[in-house]
Amino acid sequence: MKKDFQFRYGSTTVTLPIEESQIIDVIEGHETKPLDDIKGALYSSLDNPIESAPLESIASKASKIVIVVSDMTRFWMRQDIIVPLIVGYLTERCGKTCSDLEIVIATGTHIGGTEEELRTLVTSDIFDKVRTVNHDCRADDLVYLGTTSYGTEVRVNKDAAEADLVICLGAATYHVMAGFGGGRKSILPGISGLDTIKHNHAYSLAPDKFITNPAIGNGVLNSNPLNEDMLEAAGMMKNLFMITLVTDTEFRLASIYAGHWEKSWLAACDEVRRIYTVPVKEKADVVITSCGGFPKDESLYQGTKAVDNVISALKDGGTLILLLEGRNGGGSPDYFDWIKPLVNGTFESELRENFTVGGYIFFLNCEQAHRFRILMYSSISAETVAPMGIKAYSDLDKLMSDADLDGKSIYVIPTGSTVLPEVVEN
Repeated sequence: MKKDFQFRYGSTTVTLPIEESQIIDVIEGHETKPLDDIKGALYSSLDNPIESAPLESIASKASKIVIVVSDMTRFWMRQDIIVPLIVGYLTERCGKTCSDLEIVIATGTHIGGTEEELRTLVTSDIFDKVRTVNHDCRADDLVYLGTTSYGTEVRVNKDAAEADLVICLGAATYHVMAGFGGGRKSILPGISGLDTIKHNHAYSLAPDKFITNPAIGNGVLNSNPLNEDMLEAAGMMKNLFMITLVTDTEFRLASIYAGHWEKSWLAACDEVRRIYTVPVKEKADVVITSCGGFPKDESLYQGTKAVDNVISALKDGGTLILLLEGRNGGGSPDYFDWIKPLVNGTFESELRENFTVGGYIFFLNCEQAHRFRILMYSSISAETVAPMGIKAYSDLDKLMSDADLDGKSIYVIPTGSTVLPEVVEN
């Protein structure tokens, strides 16, 4: 008997009938109660931080404070809720004025947001009161902090480097390159220079083969060169205070960790493992998943983060059915423009010579598409992604017919962007 399953798709949902007898399991993260009192939880974390003096005692002595905030590509963490609360804490509890504060948007290599986007991100009220600027990784006034043991010359945003206190707001999630997002990523790549970011992220590729570096991956921190390099870079920042958010599998704020820039972030990572990692007994022939709807599936670039998570539950050569709206197409030109050297046969030489984050993610997605059979229901045309090895469909019935699910074992993962299956041997 078939059962209907609903999956988020853009701003709506898609329903798929799936034969129940073939389903090994429906994989969802562990149920976690969302915060009822976000302000109370935030203020408590700032008053009782992990391995740090309370923020009030630190901020009251600082003349200039920079708040580093993740950009619109991570708006699912709802900066518009948290940023006004942080500003309120600093002005009401710490005696700061809005002129003492500056908000720097941690764009990394992304294009900075428009005024409208920034008003959405931090709210119009805060935008009108507190100077809010996009970080520019190509700025000519970046400040050199030092060189890491990995040979990365660390150059960062001038305003942040010269501030008396830098408060970073980020969110911990699984990250296919750095192990986890959030924390030290607010510095590198968040407010670092382009060459700093390129040198760090180039460790994503194996040095001797055109494959992903086996030392990196979702949840991998120990001996991960990207993570260790990022930690060294963040450690060069003076007076750094970290605020890390953790969301549940419905993208609702579940917990807040604050304090020492590394220790508090690691505590958040442990909570992410608890919520998102789900043990499974075996790999399946087929995984059916959604990215989680908009904005998680606003582009191929953003949406394939779900692929990074769920393929751990899929047999080599297995079929991945991916529901990804892609209203903004492939996404950043830094990502999808790499299709040109792919088609021309110059991908490896060009990526190694001019490494970019988007270029690596594009490479990773091609690597995944050759390891697995990826069938994607999307507004992105089939011709657009065919060179990558991904088969895109605008007709869901045609996709399900081509998937040929008869007799195959299936995992249903309603929201692939927030769940990491982990095969546990008996």
